[in-house]
Amino acid sequence: MLRLSANAWIRNVRVELINPRETYRLLTEVHYAKRIPSISLAFGLFDGAKLLGVCTYGTPPSAPLRKGILGEEMADRVLELNRLCIEENKPNLASFFVSASLKLLPRPKAIISFADTEQGHLGTVYQACNFIYCGLSAKRTDWKVRGKEHLHGQTIADEFRGQPDRARLMRQKYGEDFYLAPRPRKHRYVYFVGSKGERRKMRNALRYKQQPFPKG
Repeated sequence: MLRLSANAWIRNVRVELINPRETYRLLTEVHYAKRIPSISLAFGLFDGAKLLGVCTYGTPPSAPLRKGILGEEMADRVLELNRLCIEENKPNLASFFVSASLKLLPRPKAIISFADTEQGHLGTVYQACNFIYCGLSAKRTDWKVRGKEHLHGQTIADEFRGQPDRARLMRQKYGEDFYLAPRPRKHRYVYFVGSKGERRKMRNALRYKQQPFPKG
């Protein structure tokens, strides 16, 4: 358990490792994505017995992404901070929460996280936590179905998970309502946890170019 002081408005705040299932309500009801990612480690932000927020980490589902950050040799070190959700956010609370969770991670690890431009996010929390900014994600497309645009592209794709030629099956089911749309690009941030030597080794292996923080 890590107990720190966030702001004067709240006392007895603590950050703890929790069961991933404890994150589900906030992730499905409060977080804008409304879906559960792959979760390897989950942390809860508590005030007494009340769960104020959750922060989750998981192995990125994309093998090219894992290898593309530090190379194949250190691909197994890569974790994605894939959800940060606080039900009633307060000034500095999110950056406090992320910083505390990073201190509780196994080491050495390279953490990648993305700020969604479609939601107007710049990644100010990651900037406050001294992440390295590595520019925008690559241009990609998402699967869409007319009338279901509120659903995440991966949610649409999951309808025929595990079946070959999913695009053909989607076209058969939805006809002209199935289409591809440009995926909004995301701001990409990286952070290293480990000893001084481990962090230096990962920093030297980073394949992304560090760029100035984006500003709103």
